[in-house]
Amino acid sequence: MANELPFEKPIVELRQKITELKSLSVDKGIDFTEEILRLEERCRQLEEELYNELSPAQKMHLARHHGRPTSLDFIGAIFTDFMELHGDRLFADDLAIVGGLAKLGGLPVTVIGHQRGKDTRDNIARFFGSPHPEGFRKALRLMQQANKFGRPIITFIDTKGAYPGNTAEERGQSEAIARNLREMAGFGVPIICVVIGEGGSGGALALGVGNRVLMLENAIYSAISPNGAASILWKDASRADEAAAAMRITAKDLLEFGIIEGIIEEPQGGAHRDLECQSAAIKRELIAHLKELLDLSREELIEDRYQKFRKIGYFQMAQVKQAEEPVNDESSDAPTAAAAELNQEAAPATN
Repeated sequence: MANELPFEKPIVELRQKITELKSLSVDKGIDFTEEILRLEERCRQLEEELYNELSPAQKMHLARHHGRPTSLDFIGAIFTDFMELHGDRLFADDLAIVGGLAKLGGLPVTVIGHQRGKDTRDNIARFFGSPHPEGFRKALRLMQQANKFGRPIITFIDTKGAYPGNTAEERGQSEAIARNLREMAGFGVPIICVVIGEGGSGGALALGVGNRVLMLENAIYSAISPNGAASILWKDASRADEAAAAMRITAKDLLEFGIIEGIIEEPQGGAHRDLECQSAAIKRELIAHLKELLDLSREELIEDRYQKFRKIGYFQMAQVKQAEEPVNDESSDAPTAAAAELNQEAAPATN
């Protein structure tokens, strides 16, 4: 098992033992069939126990796994006739966001996503998937085009957040994100957003105002990255695992909160274990939700999107218990007297 995470070490060691026994059986001509079968069964049990009970921190590490499929990986596996479009027509082409025209089961759509790099050079070119303002403006240009021609919009979210450097701030980072939020809220076409890895802060939300928001099983979605939260709360970014557990950022948590509409199951061990299987699962969900949304009118789609975000969160009215001690007469009369005086001043004069 290549590129394993620390918590996967017991499984890796067990698989190594199985491989060694198989090699020894061939080289020495000794029959280890029974022992190999026993170890393989134990390995299957261990995988089920481990991957069915992942902690939020472990899911965070899976979401950040450098072998995890990117937006372009899923676009190539799910859609046909993809034609990538570039540039924001204002400044530059931000490689941290990719998008263009494609077909989903024969239906023309616009697909947009954050794009991480595959290696160090690619990551530097794409700013590790953290967009500049021109990236968000490119995404907005493509979405406005889709809205004009009546094409559904599909977005893939996978970023730790918008690029935090001076260059982004100088070019209007916050305005670009805010404009995307406002414009996406009013588009009259179906919008489906899928969190495929890490959805962090405004950089994720700038592509996340959809009629349906879905998440892969091991993806995370939060207002701030666990590392950033740990830096603020404890002045120690190394406590990100602790922050991840406290922030309730897993797909299961967000489904309970009503922030997302569905969880897409991943292959055992994560999406990077089987791109074809994962892509097929995403495609099924996209088609199912699009069938529902395509029956809605333009006005109904806007209202559906509004109601989705309007119902997120709740509040409770606090009941204040009155003090049992007697209230001072002068203080209790003061508001009444003041109100009477105001009423008298406000009363129309009579002849």
